[in-house]
Amino acid sequence: MEQSGKKRKKRKRMTGKMQAVLWVVFCLFLVGTLVIMVRVAIIGSNTSYAKASLSQKIGNGKVLKYKRGEILDRNGTILAKSDKVYHMILDSRLLMQNEKYLEPTIRALSKVYGYSQEELRALIEERKESAYYRLKKNMTYEEMVALSEYEKNLPKTEDGKPHEDKGLICGVTFEEEYLRSYPFGELASHVIGYAKADGEGTYGIEQEYNALLTGTDGRIYSYYDGELAVQEEKIPAQDGNIIVSTIDANLQRIVQKNTEEFLDNIGAKNVGVLMMETNSGEVLAMQSNYSYDLNAPRSLTQWYTEEEIAEMDNEAYLDALYKVWRNFCVSDSYEPGSTFKPFTVAAALEEAVITTEEKFLCNGGEQVADYFISCHNEWGHGLINAAQSIMYSCNDALMEIAKREGRGVFSRYQRRFLFGKLTGIDLPGEVPGILMKEEQLNETELATSSFGMSFNTTMVQLGAAFSSMVNGGIYYEPHVVKEIRNADGVVLEKIEPRAICNTVSKETSEFLRDAFYFTVEEGTAKAAKVDGYLIGGKTGTAQKLPRSEGKYLVSFIGCIPADNPQVMIYVVIDEAADEELQDRASISSELAANILKESLPYLKIYPDKEIEYPDFCIDKEDVEMQTGEIGNTGVVYDPEKNEGNMQAIPNGME
Repeated sequence: MEQSGKKRKKRKRMTGKMQAVLWVVFCLFLVGTLVIMVRVAIIGSNTSYAKASLSQKIGNGKVLKYKRGEILDRNGTILAKSDKVYHMILDSRLLMQNEKYLEPTIRALSKVYGYSQEELRALIEERKESAYYRLKKNMTYEEMVALSEYEKNLPKTEDGKPHEDKGLICGVTFEEEYLRSYPFGELASHVIGYAKADGEGTYGIEQEYNALLTGTDGRIYSYYDGELAVQEEKIPAQDGNIIVSTIDANLQRIVQKNTEEFLDNIGAKNVGVLMMETNSGEVLAMQSNYSYDLNAPRSLTQWYTEEEIAEMDNEAYLDALYKVWRNFCVSDSYEPGSTFKPFTVAAALEEAVITTEEKFLCNGGEQVADYFISCHNEWGHGLINAAQSIMYSCNDALMEIAKREGRGVFSRYQRRFLFGKLTGIDLPGEVPGILMKEEQLNETELATSSFGMSFNTTMVQLGAAFSSMVNGGIYYEPHVVKEIRNADGVVLEKIEPRAICNTVSKETSEFLRDAFYFTVEEGTAKAAKVDGYLIGGKTGTAQKLPRSEGKYLVSFIGCIPADNPQVMIYVVIDEAADEELQDRASISSELAANILKESLPYLKIYPDKEIEYPDFCIDKEDVEMQTGEIGNTGVVYDPEKNEGNMQAIPNGME
């Protein structure tokens, strides 16, 4: 027997206990597998589960367009609105796949909408792969339902169903949309602005308040329910808010009519007219040159011939449009000329560097540094007081007053009246104007600035500052929106008058009101007189740069009634087309007077005798109810209140 040094390994044997455990595990696994298989079989045979798995939205759904908010005037007249329109959509691909419906559909479209059957066939053949083509745009509801009315009258089968062989219409659907429109076309176009085809606001209130006017689209989703039936889920659209402007449509019409008559008869490079409430900053009317049609804002046919338009390249065409759209009242700055003189006087009175009684000698001009700066009256006005310096628009007296102030006081009051800054008016495109820094106001610059040269302002700046000067000294932020409402008409926000600062004392304000009254009664602004009314104001004539070209900007700014101003009017005429009239401030005063003759009765500011309302006033019967918040009855001015010895002088250039 052979011996080995190695030990043999013992083989492990599965015991009975181990075999039993393994058998139990196997059985459990088998049972679990059978249970799962049975469960899956049961679930798979369960129809409700199969249907539930299909309960999901079908596609992206149908869009429900929101309605852009309306823009109203202060009395509720609609200036901008959105009307629902319908676009007829042609599905050529569907028609070509169901050719038995092709001829009935062509015949229906021809009978209902007057299309040529031959042209429709050609169109469908040409677009046979297209499922979407706008065949007709901007249809009314009546036009849209005309097709379904026609379809109702088609022959029916015995059971009342459409007869497929005799006219079933296919491949025509209608799409809803809102179309922006402006009921009065050109009225207040530079204030309202317009909305582009995509709904985006451009210029004016449409742009400034675009986010509030814009709503949110809704949507209709289709989905399968648990019974595999198609159901709908509707998320309604949220319409835009309503904007109530401060503009009065009747006053705007009066301003617009008279401005365009001036442009037709005399013409000018630019004309701007601004009417504002002196005690709130609310803009009642704003006009910039000719208005443009808000329903066709890209049309130039009003200003150019077809031949001239055809010759324009894209850049020239856009440049012409920008000139039409530009709002002169907020986007252009200029040297104001003599309408600034009262601000120089106001600063001197506030700082007590002059008194209302003392006299200033005007001998026709003043030697300032290396220059002799003349008065518009080369013979001189003689000895005049502060009120007469405004009334006669005396450059010589103003230079003396500014010299006493010094550049520190002068510069501080320019900024106190917010010149050189944005007014914050709620319109796009406002510019701040240009002021000289205090250290730049040397002897000559201070002298010329005293009567409105050597710096630039805008109409809205000067209008707001002037209003503060005559209302007792409160500067109100100018604005064109009065109220914001939701789509249901519920008021969300009232835009209350916002007082920014105090500019002058009540005493200075009262003194200036007297001076403005006599400037119209006996001074340089006589052309602004309206019989029976108390008109106060100041004219301005500014020779534009370069001075050598002899171009002028003339203006008139006034307040009504002069003793208790409620309304401010500002007229600017930039480069009148008639060169003989270009340096005559009287043409701006006359335009202001023509506007006031028609406006004041509407504002319930009455003269001694009654004046009829203009025929074109909107809702003329309700005018009295609409204008109560502005009205103020004028009274006859008492000449004994005047402290100055006012002497009338011939009209002349300032």
